[in-house]
Amino acid sequence: MSKPTNPKPTNVKPTNHREKILQYLEILKVKLNQEQLDSFLQQHTKGSLSVSELLAKFLEQPANASQELSILSRIRRAGFPTEATLESYDWTRNPNTIRREPFSELATGEFIRRKENVAFVGLSGLGKTHLMQGVARKCCSLGYRVKYETSASLIEVLNQARAVKRLTPKVRQYCSYELLIIDEFGFEKLERKEVPDALSLLYKVIDGRNRRSSTAIITNVSFDDWTEYLGDPPMTMALLDRVVDQTNLITFAGDSIRKPKKKPEK
Repeated sequence: MSKPTNPKPTNVKPTNHREKILQYLEILKVKLNQEQLDSFLQQHTKGSLSVSELLAKFLEQPANASQELSILSRIRRAGFPTEATLESYDWTRNPNTIRREPFSELATGEFIRRKENVAFVGLSGLGKTHLMQGVARKCCSLGYRVKYETSASLIEVLNQARAVKRLTPKVRQYCSYELLIIDEFGFEKLERKEVPDALSLLYKVIDGRNRRSSTAIITNVSFDDWTEYLGDPPMTMALLDRVVDQTNLITFAGDSIRKPKKKPEK
């Protein structure tokens, strides 16, 4: 009777350093393919770099690729409605009333580190949503977790969660983002016909985030008019107190970006 053949080993040992490197890269899930490795080895085999310099150079490309994927993932999960950026905003439209500097400062993400809030207040058509998205995209690139909602969509999500007895964990989820953007704040006046305690639902989220993380409010309604517009004075005042607490307020004024530009007078 012939002897059984030995089973093929499952972990074949690499026969050279190149194969070892490729195997280690796969184990570590480092995104560097064979062609990129060969190109790197050809460029630096006879170089004068030290071991630490060579290692840093070797890790640079996969590290940058991984970081870029993480940024894109944070932006995707944020749920922005458009591709708006600070660079794509028309800064020439209202140069005297809407200046670039305050938004560039917000884009550093320092307000998030300090757990401060942001409020963009002004009439429609001035680019409030555009500029907030631009700021938030920069914050995503800095590593902050961001979520965009309209007040109507936020109320809908919270109301649905309450219906299945999942309101508390859903509020906790919204409190976990380092920056929560609530757009069209005050527009939920109509939604309150279907969800009478909509203001109370919003308060749960904003109160839970107060001084723990940053909330950005975008609204057409002046703070002075909130009580009249939203109703329920006690709840509105409690909400307003938390919205304006440690808030970077930017008031928008000028010509709508949706209108054609005025031709210069001859």
